[in-house]
Amino acid sequence: MVFKKIDHNRTANYVVDQIEKLILQGVLRSGDRLPAERELAKKVDVSRPILREAIKILEERELIVTRHGGGTFVADLIGTVFSEPVVNLIRRHPPAIVDYLEYRREIECMAARLAALRATPADREIITRLFRAMEAAHEREDFEQEAALDVEFHLAIGESAHNIVLLHTLRSCYRLLADGVFYHRGQLYRYPESRDKLLLQHQAIHDAVMNADAQAAVMAAAAHIDYVAQVMHETEKTSSWNAVSTLRLQQRLDSEMVDGKKRRAPRKTTEGNTSS
Repeated sequence: MVFKKIDHNRTANYVVDQIEKLILQGVLRSGDRLPAERELAKKVDVSRPILREAIKILEERELIVTRHGGGTFVADLIGTVFSEPVVNLIRRHPPAIVDYLEYRREIECMAARLAALRATPADREIITRLFRAMEAAHEREDFEQEAALDVEFHLAIGESAHNIVLLHTLRSCYRLLADGVFYHRGQLYRYPESRDKLLLQHQAIHDAVMNADAQAAVMAAAAHIDYVAQVMHETEKTSSWNAVSTLRLQQRLDSEMVDGKKRRAPRKTTEGNTSS
């Protein structure tokens, strides 16, 4: 059970404390809907007035939001690691992608190492389920689904590290990745032979965590991000080449058109008449 009955004096603060811990530990995610008031009050075994007071406190702390007629949800807790102004700067300055990948390489390695050391049986089941789903999407050649599962897989590794600060840092990072702020993952999966290589890299991370091999997990995570960085560099370079080549071709076509018109233009005679 996610929500537990309150065993102490049934006050709003105990309800607040329970929900805050669920958010902090990553059990409740941004956008998750809380049970309806009557159901949640029953789950935590408090009166509905006490529950309403707890909800009000959580709203004041900006941890949950209530939509009129739509329910109560965990707030968008993307955090300040990547604030909106910084995100907009990155969008306007693509070279920041290099810095992002450098940053992600370090935290991915840390997450993989800790996951190999700390993953519980439930963590391992989640990671394995996600990897099997990736294999199925790979078999179907479902690029978008495979890319979406990529983010979920890495997030599951981060959750298995059981470090709250790292977890929320990774969630901010992956949220922006899922939204395509840094690069479009669909392009990554369409790069020649990348789908097979990426699947093998994810399998290496999966196997290292399953075997509790921290060193192998770090090496697998580093190799994965290094490959992603290489592909993004090649993709950007190729895109730049294509753009320049297209401009050159257009310029030549325009020049040939102008030259052709000049050659076809009628000549003037000494009397001012034209001759063919």
